[in-house]
Amino acid sequence: MFEWLKAPGNHAVLGTAIAAAPLAGQGEVLFGCGCFWGAEKGFWRLPGVETTAVGYAGGNDPAPSYEAVCSGRTGHAEVVRVVWNNDRIDFSDLLKLFWECHDPTQGNRQGNDRGSQYRSAIYVNDPALVQLALASRDAYQELLSAKGFGRITTEIAQDQSFYPAEAYHQQYLAKPGGRPYCSAQPSGISLGQFPGGHYQLPSSVWTHYDWSVSHCVLRGNNEPISP
Repeated sequence: MFEWLKAPGNHAVLGTAIAAAPLAGQGEVLFGCGCFWGAEKGFWRLPGVETTAVGYAGGNDPAPSYEAVCSGRTGHAEVVRVVWNNDRIDFSDLLKLFWECHDPTQGNRQGNDRGSQYRSAIYVNDPALVQLALASRDAYQELLSAKGFGRITTEIAQDQSFYPAEAYHQQYLAKPGGRPYCSAQPSGISLGQFPGGHYQLPSSVWTHYDWSVSHCVLRGNNEPISP
């Protein structure tokens, strides 16, 4: 389990406790893919995702705040914590959404947002999941290179503490008064099969994400997708 320093309450859409430890049969990952507002919505809509939360990881400050992270001094990335049910969705499905929802070749940037806090990252505590992440990265790199993209800069690591962001950031896009915003610039390239991958979600789920449309996440509703 990733380290938690405070418990921010229940999920505004799913109703689940966003600080709860994974149960038996559940997995946990932290994804960094630009501004965490839009990224979180992309993941909470997937069937089989139990809960999500936004926060900070990968840096050196034991008590980061949004302002400090945005300054670049803490070394943290904006990330989404995702807990999922292995009986309903595979880590491979989550990786598919991760790679497709942003451009992982942009380094310390995603769209107009610039800074190390917007870097692409995958943090897990299970060595087997690290290997799946690496295999999916290599497969996606081949697809990107064939279309003229550069090298993937995604940081893949283990044993990173997760620091929940302030309460107003949690499920920001689902809250009244939230400013619709997503910095991601998807490549438009779909991830196919990769060594060790085992997709569980039906293809119909992916029709709810059209990465050729500007700010796709903002155009979809907030409710989980029915498989």
